[in-house]
Amino acid sequence: MANTIKGRNDMKKIFLIFGILTVIGSAHAATVVATVDGKPITDTDITARTKLMARQGKTSTDNRRIALQNIIDDSVKLKYAENFNVKPTDKDADAELKKMNLGDLSGSEWEMARAAMRANIAWNVIVARTIVPTIDVSREDIAAEKSALEREHGLPLEMTLVRLVDVPDDIAKKLTKPKNCDAAIDMAENLGGVPQKFTALQYELSSDVREQIAGLPLLTWSRPSNGSVFLICKSTKTAEYGKLDDIIKQNAVYKQSMFVADQQLKQLRRRAVVIINDNRYKL
Repeated sequence: MANTIKGRNDMKKIFLIFGILTVIGSAHAATVVATVDGKPITDTDITARTKLMARQGKTSTDNRRIALQNIIDDSVKLKYAENFNVKPTDKDADAELKKMNLGDLSGSEWEMARAAMRANIAWNVIVARTIVPTIDVSREDIAAEKSALEREHGLPLEMTLVRLVDVPDDIAKKLTKPKNCDAAIDMAENLGGVPQKFTALQYELSSDVREQIAGLPLLTWSRPSNGSVFLICKSTKTAEYGKLDDIIKQNAVYKQSMFVADQQLKQLRRRAVVIINDNRYKL
């Protein structure tokens, strides 16, 4: 009789444990928002990612959907990188994360940051190996990159310029390409203008002036803007210019590489098996 009672108690314990495990399993399953190639993405994962995004100043009412997109992309990047035996370790990721000022992270946030960094490292290696070598930028591409840098920040160039202010449109149309700076000044004076000649570093010029002269060839009048017209007499690289031309070319290559990489990532994402379990996150 005692053995029978003991057996019943043991069975109760087994059913109790099974019930607890079932509840836990159901709760866990309920948090799975999506799967990518069979890998689950939980609501907790998305919360951790949105918190990381907020730490980086990325806030939006659509942040949770964006976070899911980013997590899916990370998974796709890592899986693709394995084809090239590129497998960044947690140690690699931790070393990079320490360089970032992310503040105190919770356990889930740190794991998410680590996973994101591993994907970022892997993708950068893939881009460097497979895409960058295929990019051939033209002179026009490099010139466009240089002009953009001139407008946004200005370059370490010492420039001698001629400026005309309060120039009527009909007078501006009569300005032709001069042989030299003195000829430009004579031309402006003959048209009734009062040219101002000055020398300055390009990065010290105001943004509106940089916008007007960016990419402007020597001894060529700029288009009128706010009644002003400019002409660059001379432009000389300063000592701090260094290897900036090489950097500008690298930037042009990088931008084109990132464009190609983004197109490739979209293709890889389409091939991935993504299942969204929560209608709020439908892509």
